[in-house]
Order: sequence, then C-alpha cells, then structure tokens
Amino acid sequence: MTEQELLLGLRNGEEPAFKELVKLFQDKVFNTALGLLQNHTEAEDIAQEVFIQVYRSISQFKGDSLLSTWIYRITVTKSLDHLRSKKRKKRFGFLGSLLGDDNKPVYEPGDFDHPGVKQERKEDAALLFKMIGQLPENQRTAFILNKVEELSYREIADILKTSESAVDSLLQRAKQNLRKKLNELPP
Repeated sequence: MTEQELLLGLRNGEEPAFKELVKLFQDKVFNTALGLLQNHTEAEDIAQEVFIQVYRSISQFKGDSLLSTWIYRITVTKSLDHLRSKKRKKRFGFLGSLLGDDNKPVYEPGDFDHPGVKQERKEDAALLFKMIGQLPENQRTAFILNKVEELSYREIADILKTSESAVDSLLQRAKQNLRKKLNELPP
C-alpha cells in the first residue's frame, strides 16, 4: 500500500488502513516516546494517544511533509507535553505525598527497559538515558530522534520545524553536555 493509498483509506475511515498505519508506525512511535519519557507505561499511553489523534485529525494532514514526519511530530509534542505536565504538577505540589521531608522522591522509577538495548548493556543504557533526560528539552529531542530513531538531520528539522543547521547545533551541544556529565561521574 502506497502512502497515498494509505492516506485515502484513513481519510475514508477504513479500518484496514488504520491497522496498516499502526503496524507501520507502532514501534517508531513507542520507541520515540520511550526515549523521551523513559517510562514504559507512559510511552504506551502516549503511543495510544498519538494513534487516536492521527485517526481523529487525518483530514487536517495537508501532505506538506511525509506522513511519518507528521506522526513523529505528534509523538514528540505529546511526549514533551506529558513531561511538562508532570513537571508542572510536581512544581505545584500535587505529588507532595510522593516526596520525603528533604523534597526528594521517595520512589525510584522502574527498571529501564528499552527494546533496542541488549540485556547485558541495560545498566549502561539506563545511566545514559538518565543523562539524556537531563539535557535541555530541544537537545534531548534532537538527540533521541537522531541517535535512537536514526532519523536524518532533514527529518529532524521537519519534525522540530527548524533548520538542519539548528539540528546540527542542537546535536553538538547535546553531545558536549553528555560528555561533560560522563566526565563528572566517579571512576
């Protein structure tokens, strides 16, 4: 099925077209969300929200970009909105019951489990993704789209609605910040 046939089927509300869309993009959407959120359950929730939004708003897709670019953009936006919402809630004390007296989390996030990481490298990957999670939002997003999802600078620029040179700059700063964080680790 070509992209045009898929789009036509989606716009006509055909179930096989939607199933094909999910089949084509479910891993990419989930892995992108997981890379940004670093939480399996939240990434699954975001992936579901992405496909619901795609289904509901396919008529608004103008075709100015590739369908994959549009879906990645929705995934990144929903993931970052989710992170902002969590930070806002935390900032306003809605999660106060989860914090101890010194204002540090009482709980630790679940085990890191990204499908692209081999079992023997999980600990290293968890540390790396924790450091990636500390990068500024735009650097983190560009880094994950490039290094985890293996998207080109052009694709990332389209998703982030910026230039390729801006993507290059974001990636350079992300790498520089990660090197600095790695050098600060105890031996």
